[in-house]
Amino acid sequence: MTDGKLAVIGLGTIGSMALWQASRLSDSVVGFEAQVPAHGRSAVGGDTRLFRMLNLNPGFDPIVRRSKRLWAELEEETGQDILLRCGGLYIGTENGAYIPQLLQSAAVTGTAHEILSREEMAERYPQHNLRPDDVAIFDPDGGALRTDRSVTAAIAAAQANGATVLNNTPIDSITETADGIVITSGEKSWTFENVIISSGGWSRKLMPESLQAHTQPNRVFLTWFVAKEPELFSPQRFPIFVRLSGERSMYGAPAVDGATVKATLNFRPTPAESADSFPRELTPAEINETTETVSEFFPGLYPNIVRSDAFPDLFTTDRNPLLGRLTADSRIYIATGFSGGGFKMATGYGEMAALEALGKETFDNLDFLRPQRFNS
Repeated sequence: MTDGKLAVIGLGTIGSMALWQASRLSDSVVGFEAQVPAHGRSAVGGDTRLFRMLNLNPGFDPIVRRSKRLWAELEEETGQDILLRCGGLYIGTENGAYIPQLLQSAAVTGTAHEILSREEMAERYPQHNLRPDDVAIFDPDGGALRTDRSVTAAIAAAQANGATVLNNTPIDSITETADGIVITSGEKSWTFENVIISSGGWSRKLMPESLQAHTQPNRVFLTWFVAKEPELFSPQRFPIFVRLSGERSMYGAPAVDGATVKATLNFRPTPAESADSFPRELTPAEINETTETVSEFFPGLYPNIVRSDAFPDLFTTDRNPLLGRLTADSRIYIATGFSGGGFKMATGYGEMAALEALGKETFDNLDFLRPQRFNS
C-alpha cells in the first residue's frame, strides 16, 4: 500500500501549481517543501515576474495561452489579485535581432500586438528614453505576476481541495521500486505511485547523472530604483518592459509598492556552486552597468540602486525546461530547469505536469522540453 497517488517535491514556482492542479484530479496528493513555500531564499523572491504573451520561440505559445487562462482561474478560485494586467512593451533596435524575431513569432502564432514608432512611444510612454533607431511592440495581454501571492494562493487552493503539505521536509533520495517510488527525508520514508520533481535549483541531487550533466544552478540578480514621480511608473501607466538597444539591455516591471521600480540588466545568469551557495550582493561591475543603463533608459528614476537581491534557478544547457517522465516507463516526472523563464507559464506547466504524471493526458509537440532530448 502506498502513501498516495502523487508526491510533488518542491512547492515553489512550478511545484505549487502542479500541486494545485493535481488536487483537482486526485484526493491523494502530498506536497513536500524543504523550507516553507515562497521562502525568502527561493527563486520565487523578487515581488514580480513578467507575463508576456509574445515570445521569441513560437513553440511556447500554446503553454502561454493555457497559462493565461489558468492564472485567471487561480484568481477566481482564491480571491487573490495575482496578474496585474498592465500590458507589455518590447523595445529594441528596429533592424536588430530582437524586434524582427518577435514580429516573426507573432506572425506564426497570431498573437495580438501593436508596433509603436519612436514618436508614438514618446507620446504614450515618455518614461522611456529611446535611441534614434529604437521601436517598440506593445503586448496588450502582458502584465506583472505577484510571485509570493501566486505560490501561496496555489498551495492554499490545493489544501482546500484536500492536498497535504509537509513543510520543512527536504527530500534526500528517490528510489523507483516494483511497489512504487520511495522517497526519504532523514529517517522518514514514504511510497507513492508517482512523483513530480519540481525543486528548481535543488533538483539536481534527485536527478540521474545523465541529466545532471546538462544542468547548472545559476545566480539571477534583481535591482530596484525609486521613481521621481511615482504615478508615472504605476501599473496603470507603465507596462512591463523588455529592452535590447544596441549594447545595452534591461527588463522590468511597474512600481507595485507605489514607489520603487524593478529595472534589471537583461538575463545575466552566472553559474553558482549550488542553490544554497552564491553571492547575494552585486559586484561593482554589475552595479556600474546597471546604474549606467538606468541613467540612459529612464531619466525619471533616481539612478541609485535602493534594493537588490539574487536568487537561484536551475538552467539547462539549451535553456529549455525539463518537462516529462525520466523514461517512457518511469513513474518519476521531472518539471525543473526552467532557466529563469518559467514563472509566466507556471500555471500551464503545473497543469501539464499534473495531468501527465497522473496519467490523465499526454501532450504532443513538446520534444524540445522532454528530458529524453539529452539522452543522445
